[in-house]
Amino acid sequence: MAYPWKSWDAALFAEVAGRNWPGAEPVLPRLSRAANHGRLWCAVAAGMAVAGGRDGRRAALRGMGSLALASLTVNTVGKGAVRRARPLLDAVPVIRRLQRQPVTSSFPSGHSASAAAFAVGAALESAGWGAAVAPLAASVAFSRVYTGVHYPSDVLVGCALGVGAALTIRALLPPAPGVPRSGPVAPAPSLPEGRGLQVVVNAASGPPPLLTPPEVRIAAALPQAEVTECTEDDDLAELMEKAARTAVEVGGALGVCGGDGTVRLAAAVAMRHGLPLAVFPGGTRNHFALDLGLRTVEDTARAVLDRRAAGVDVARTTVLDTPDGAAEPFLNTFSIGSYPDLVRVRERWSRRVGSWPASMLAAVHVLRTCEPVDIEINGRPRSVWLLFAGNCRYSSVGLAPVRRRDLADGRLDVRIVDGGPFARTRLLGAALTGVLTRSPVYETAEVPRLRVRVPGTGVHLACDGEVAPAPRELLLDKAAGGLVVYRGPR
Repeated sequence: MAYPWKSWDAALFAEVAGRNWPGAEPVLPRLSRAANHGRLWCAVAAGMAVAGGRDGRRAALRGMGSLALASLTVNTVGKGAVRRARPLLDAVPVIRRLQRQPVTSSFPSGHSASAAAFAVGAALESAGWGAAVAPLAASVAFSRVYTGVHYPSDVLVGCALGVGAALTIRALLPPAPGVPRSGPVAPAPSLPEGRGLQVVVNAASGPPPLLTPPEVRIAAALPQAEVTECTEDDDLAELMEKAARTAVEVGGALGVCGGDGTVRLAAAVAMRHGLPLAVFPGGTRNHFALDLGLRTVEDTARAVLDRRAAGVDVARTTVLDTPDGAAEPFLNTFSIGSYPDLVRVRERWSRRVGSWPASMLAAVHVLRTCEPVDIEINGRPRSVWLLFAGNCRYSSVGLAPVRRRDLADGRLDVRIVDGGPFARTRLLGAALTGVLTRSPVYETAEVPRLRVRVPGTGVHLACDGEVAPAPRELLLDKAAGGLVVYRGPR
C-alpha cells in the first residue's frame, strides 16, 4: 500500500536516527520497554492513587480507562486495517535498538496511543496530574521513533487515537464538576462546636463504613451536636420530625447523613419547619452533597462552623388527581420510563454483587427488555422510553445526566426519549457517535413547570433514586430558593 506521507515520514525518521540526542541513550530504550503491555502506566496509576488522595485516584482511574479503550481500538481495528512494515533499522544506532523487536503492524503506534490516552484522561480529571504525566507520555511516544520501531506518522496517529479515546470516555463518564452556583447567601445560626444542630444518621443508607462510622466522625467534628442514628427498625420520618422540632426550640439547624433519598426527606422536613439543612454525605450516591461542594463529613462540619449557607431551588411533584395531593420535593432528578426500571433492577442485585457491577447489569437488562410508556406531557400524548426532569439545568449530555452548574436557576431541565420504531437502536447509535443532541428521538427543553398524565397502570417513577408507583396525574414545578443549605467554599 502506498502512503501519501511516505516521503516526509521517512525523511523525519532518518533525521531522528542520524541525530545525536545527549542523555537519551540510557533512558529512552528502557522507557520504551517499560511501557510494554501498559506496565509503566499501571505503576504510574498506582503511585497516583496512593500519593494523590481522591483527585489522584480519580485521575488514575480515568487514565487507565482511557488507555484500555485506546489499546482495544488500536489492537482490534487499527493494526488490522492497515498492515505496514516496520522501519528498516540500518540507520538506527545499535545501542538504541530494542533487544526484542515487535512483529505486529507498524501503523499505528499502540505505545503512543496508550501514553496519550493515559495523560489526556488524567488531565481531564485533574489538570495538575495531567501536567505531571504529560512529559512522561511524550517521552514514551518519542521513544518509539528514537528506537526505530515506528515511523513518526505511526506515533502521531497513535497519539490522536489516544486523545480520541480519552474524549470518548469523558463523554460517557463526565468528570466531577466544580461546585455549582447557588442562590444568595442566606443567614445561618451560630452553632459553636455544633451546639443546636440536630443530626439524623440513616444507618441503612449506603454501604457499611470501612473504618469510622459517620456518626462518630460527626461527633468528633461537632462535639456539641446531637446525633441520632436511625436503624432499619426505626421510622426515619418520625425521627426527622422530632429532630426538627428540637432544632426549632433551640434556634438551631437540622442535619442529615445519608444518600439522596434520605436527604430528600430531610429537605421536606427542613422546609416545613423553616430550618437550614446540613447535608453530611453518607449514601451510595451523594449527588446533592457533591453539588454543594461537600465530599466528606468534615467538609459539612466546616461549613456549619463557618456559617456558609445559601438558598437553593427545590423541585416539586404535586399529585393532581386527589383532593389532598401535597407537594413532594426532589433535589436532583425525576424520571418515568427506563430509569425507574433500572433502579429497581440495580437495587435487587447490588447486595449480591456490589453497586457498580449491579448498575452495569441493570443497564444491560433494561436496554434489552424495557418498553415505551404511554403518557401525556402538557396535554400531548407521547410514547416515551424516558422522561427526565432535573432540578436546575444539567450541563452534561446524556439520558440521565448528573452534572449541573447552578442550583438556583428556577428551571426544570426536561429530556425526552421517544419510544418510536427502533428508538433504542437509534439512541444508542447517536450516543456512541457523539450526536446525541441532534438525534430525532432525543428532545430537550427548559421549563418552569410540567404537567404529566399517566393513563395506564403499572408505571413507576423515580425521584432522587427512590422508586414509587406513578399517580394518574402530576404537576412538576419549582420552589425557587426554597431551601437554605450549608455548602462548601466557592
